[in-house]
Amino acid sequence: MEPNAAREPLFAEERKIAIMERVRERKKVLVHDLVDRLRVSSATVRSDLRELEQSGLIRRTHGGAIAADAAKAGFEPDSQLKEREKIIQKRTIAAKAVEYIEEGDTVILDTGTTTLEMAKAMKDKRNVTAIVNDLEIAKCLERCPGVQVVMVGGALRRNFRCTVGPFAVHLLEGLNVDKAFLATNGFSIEKGCTTPDIAQAEVKKTMTEVSAQVILLCDSSKMETTSFVQFAPASRIDLIVTDGGIAPATLAKLAAHGCEIIVANEEHKEENQL
Repeated sequence: MEPNAAREPLFAEERKIAIMERVRERKKVLVHDLVDRLRVSSATVRSDLRELEQSGLIRRTHGGAIAADAAKAGFEPDSQLKEREKIIQKRTIAAKAVEYIEEGDTVILDTGTTTLEMAKAMKDKRNVTAIVNDLEIAKCLERCPGVQVVMVGGALRRNFRCTVGPFAVHLLEGLNVDKAFLATNGFSIEKGCTTPDIAQAEVKKTMTEVSAQVILLCDSSKMETTSFVQFAPASRIDLIVTDGGIAPATLAKLAAHGCEIIVANEEHKEENQL
C-alpha cells in the first residue's frame, strides 16, 4: 500500500472524490488498486465506479475505469464534497493569501472552499471591506469585527451556496476593488482560468474586470488542467498562490511566461484559523 493510502474506511462521497482524484492524476484506475487504497471490498469499488459512470464522470473498463470527457471538462463536485478535498493544501494557500490583505483594502472573495478557508483566517484584519457572493463566506466574515461584509445578490446556485446571474454581474460592474481573490477549477498558460459553469464564469470574469489586482488561489492538482469555460486569461492574473505539490516543470513553465507565483509552505496552514 502506498504511504498516502487511506488508513480507515471512507464514506461513500469521500471514496468517490478519491477515485476522481486518482483518475485525474493517472487517467485510469484499477479495481485492485482502489481496494488497497480505500480499504473496501472490490464489490464496493465496482459499485462506486458504476455510479460515477452513470453520472458521466468516468468510463468503466475491464478491471477498472478511465477518464471520460465529462470528467475532464464538466466534473464539479458540490460545495460539501469540495470541502473534503485537499484541505491541508487549501488551508496552506489561504493562510498565505491573507497576508496580502492590508488595512483599508476593499477586496473580493470569490466563492470556493479555498476562499472559505481564507475567510476563516481573517479574524485579525481591520478596516477591510469584503465583497462576497458565497453564503458561507459571508457567515464566516460576519464574525470578524474588523471586516465590513457586502453580499452580492442574484440567483442562488443550488448546492453551491453562491449567487450568480445578471443581478450579481450588474452589482459587481459598479464597483472599484483593490484586490480580488479568485478560485478556479483549472489553470494553464494556454487556457487561463476555467470553470464548468457558464453563469459562474460570468461572475468571475466581472470580478477580475473591476479589481486592480487579481490573485488566484489554485492548489497544485488544478495546474495544467482545463474546465469548460474560461473566465480569465493567464495574462490577467497578477499573482498565483499555490502549494508545494506543484510540479517543478509546471513551476518553470509559469515562470518562463512571466507569471508571479508564491508557493505556500505548510507552516502557514494553521495560522489565524477561526
